[in-house]
Amino acid sequence: MSSEPRELLGIDPGELRFAFELKKQISCSLHLTNRTDEYIAFKVKTTSPKKYCVRPNNGIVAPRSTFDVLVTMQAQREAPQDMQCRDKFLVQSAIVSQDIAPQDITGDMFTKGSGNVVDEARLKVVYAPPSQQASINEGSDQESMGSLSYQETTRELAEPETITSEPLALISRLKEEENSAVQHNNELREELDLLRREISKQNGYFSLVFVLLVAILGILVGYLMNRQACVNM
Repeated sequence: MSSEPRELLGIDPGELRFAFELKKQISCSLHLTNRTDEYIAFKVKTTSPKKYCVRPNNGIVAPRSTFDVLVTMQAQREAPQDMQCRDKFLVQSAIVSQDIAPQDITGDMFTKGSGNVVDEARLKVVYAPPSQQASINEGSDQESMGSLSYQETTRELAEPETITSEPLALISRLKEEENSAVQHNNELREELDLLRREISKQNGYFSLVFVLLVAILGILVGYLMNRQACVNM
């Protein structure tokens, strides 16, 4: 095989465009097209491997066929200044034999010293407001990468439910329990105040009855004493 460089895969879109939102995973797809009669191996690298997940990050595109790659940006806590992103992606491709399987792909296959026909496409990352539709640019972006270093993205994607739903459900449940405890505490306070008022009313009633009984008893004792005095006379 000749190692002369040539375009092996058509890549659409020509840049990775994400509708940026804080604390939310965002995905976009790369559409790889093999217009040759050869089997093409590919590998995707990025300058920020901890920030992005690529599924799959390598594979084989059969002759005259297409292959889709999903690129997911992990949830970000802060927005970049002026919404400018310096992250880059590199798509490497090489002609391989038909018997090569995806698990057999190595980085050495994409070097000029391997003797394979190899190609590289560089893609930049663009952030767009959530309300703006992601535009599609034709062709590959051949912008110079300077001294940026590409690394493989091999981490598995975490399911959105695992990342977001469980903590939110826990927080919601804790808030409900807190509100229930506050409401129960207020009810207890109201019942205690009502009980105090009832006791105060009952104490006032018993005091009045006691005074009336003492007064009546005094009248009876005075009457009896006066009657006894009259009898002795």
